[in-house]
Amino acid sequence: MSGGATGATGQDFYEVLGVPRDADADAIQRAYRKLARKYHPDINSDPSAEERFKDLSEAYDVLSDPGARARYDRFGADFRRVPEGAERWAAGARAGARRGGRAGAGGAGGGAGQRFGFEDAEGFRGFDGGFGGGFEGFEGFDIGDLFGMGAHAFSRRRGGAGPVPGADQEAEIQATLSEAYHGGRRRVTLPGADGPREIEVTVPAGIRDGQRLRLAGQGGRGRGGGSAGDLYLVVRLLPDPRFRVEGRDVHTELPLTPWEAALGTTVSLDTPDGERVSLAVPAGTSSGRRLRLRGRGLPGRKQPSGGDLYAQVWIMVPASPTERETELFRELARDSSFNPREAA
Repeated sequence: MSGGATGATGQDFYEVLGVPRDADADAIQRAYRKLARKYHPDINSDPSAEERFKDLSEAYDVLSDPGARARYDRFGADFRRVPEGAERWAAGARAGARRGGRAGAGGAGGGAGQRFGFEDAEGFRGFDGGFGGGFEGFEGFDIGDLFGMGAHAFSRRRGGAGPVPGADQEAEIQATLSEAYHGGRRRVTLPGADGPREIEVTVPAGIRDGQRLRLAGQGGRGRGGGSAGDLYLVVRLLPDPRFRVEGRDVHTELPLTPWEAALGTTVSLDTPDGERVSLAVPAGTSSGRRLRLRGRGLPGRKQPSGGDLYAQVWIMVPASPTERETELFRELARDSSFNPREAA
């Protein structure tokens, strides 16, 4: 059917998940996981959340199963009463009826002399088993019985005993720059239906700000034997007074005196791994120039070289120069023809 199909709840399953009718399997799964995290009773205390979660689970159970989805798209609210393969069976029966033939002993579901007339393929109306009576529609009739099976053999009814997986959960975890470089362990407190719980988490070396850690089975509890969801921890790096992090590259400031910048020098510089290294400053270095130390940023989890460390130069002058310093600056000003405002 083209649209408006509803399930046992009277709601359109596509509308429940907020996806278009032509959504692919990945889009349906993403929509379900997003909404399930929001409405799972373990993390949402709203009284209506559990009912909403059941609606989501029912919709996902159907739309994630290609066979059930096809029957739902075809038969709408009656899809649960139509077993897999019923369309092919019905099509064959309709073809036989059009030919004026009768189902023989090998026909579907009956012996010789039984008639199968299908006036309406959409609803399987006008079923006549040859016993002098007919069935209009499906009211009071479960087509599963026709095939020797109950509806439970191909459908999970709403609120049934089927397992319900736990919801995935997400939380943030903070880490220092040193922990991001060397790795470390952090304790995280999470809310839960039975009160807060605390877990210990390993922060892997080389983790970046915004990356997620997945802890399988540490999310919301399942119901009816369903598996627990996963826990996703978003890592947030704490600010560091000495460094600024961009991806795996680390930036720091390098203050220099005017004569160090002009003449060149070698300075000691802190690095994110806690060491101090020697850095050569070329003569004629101006304020704002960035000096790079390759591979001294955050390590890569798959690339051992990692990021780089950038030291940005800032030329500083004494706030209260001595008399001698003032004299030397005046002498330099008289003798130097350098004008940075005219330099190209």
